[in-house]
Amino acid sequence: MSTLAFSIRDSATMFRRDLVHSLRYPVMAVGGVMVPVSMLLLFDGVFGGTMRAGLGAIVPAGGTYLDYLVPGILVMTVGSSAAATAINVTTDMNEGIITRFRTMAITRTSVLTGQMLGSLLRTLLSGALVVAAALALGFRPHATALEWVEATAVFAMLTVALTWLGTAFGLQAKSPGGANGLAQLVAFLPFISSAFVPTEAMPAGVRWFAEHQPFTPVIETLRGLFFGVPVGDSAMWAVAWCIGITAAGFLWARARYTRLPAR
Repeated sequence: MSTLAFSIRDSATMFRRDLVHSLRYPVMAVGGVMVPVSMLLLFDGVFGGTMRAGLGAIVPAGGTYLDYLVPGILVMTVGSSAAATAINVTTDMNEGIITRFRTMAITRTSVLTGQMLGSLLRTLLSGALVVAAALALGFRPHATALEWVEATAVFAMLTVALTWLGTAFGLQAKSPGGANGLAQLVAFLPFISSAFVPTEAMPAGVRWFAEHQPFTPVIETLRGLFFGVPVGDSAMWAVAWCIGITAAGFLWARARYTRLPAR
């Protein structure tokens, strides 16, 4: 059996372990859905009317503030899932299971890849539940089937990127609280983006940051795919940011996994 085949087999085994762990301890997965759904209800139900009046023509034609809001909430869903992954990795490190895996005859990166695949599946399901909740509240996109596929691909790319970053956070931190704290630094970024209000409404310095941070092009790309809004070069920047974060997170996580002493 080739090295690649061994790696795929071991990654599949770790993926199954991650799924079983999620089924036995579903609290983190449920929390990853409840946080973005709660934010959806809060911003649409409490601030929606005022926001819609203030945004005016920026909201998709004939749409509501909810239509503007959903892409940002989907990005927050990815951030919540990445935070859960960071906590899971740190917990595994502190409980010694990863130390045991490192002594076994398995592909080293398969432990991390299994975590990533499990998080990807959970986040895709969470995203589907968020969209279902949004549709129940009145979210009405007019994307074609191809545009839905493209939006799902962008969502999956961001999930892979932030999951690898969350894995690195989990290996870097010494406690679940520390891992969550590192992950929350990333989860906070959607608040300083075009998720809730257009960047044009922000002060100059904040606007520059909001326009050049990773989440704004992802949000604008999703918004454009859902409603046919022109995205300019947002799609290119969204893909570039996802690739860059994935590479940085993977290399950091692999280096920490290889060098970190047993706990």
